[in-house]
Amino acid sequence: MRTLAHPECREIELDGVMAALADPIRRRIVAQLAAGHDDQSCIAFDLPVTKSTSTHHFRVLREAGVIEQRYQGTAILSSLRRSDLETRFPGLLAAFLAAARDVASVPA
Repeated sequence: MRTLAHPECREIELDGVMAALADPIRRRIVAQLAAGHDDQSCIAFDLPVTKSTSTHHFRVLREAGVIEQRYQGTAILSSLRRSDLETRFPGLLAAFLAAARDVASVPA
């Protein structure tokens, strides 16, 4: 069975999480994971980027410890690492998601 590398909870670093969340595409992925259920396939995300760029964004989030990914057959399923992020940085994910909702609700 193929597996993907993820940092252990204690290895998740704030700089890596913040850098991963600095990109608007990656923020969109995290917001969609937070709004939906766990184990979403990468094809469930309607992103305005190529497949290879999308793969890059998911890899950055995974390597930073923001998401967990696992293979199910040929699909890669993604989940938000809520518990691990809350353990390492209490309130960070909730603050990020609240800010993302506020930004999304401001008319252009």
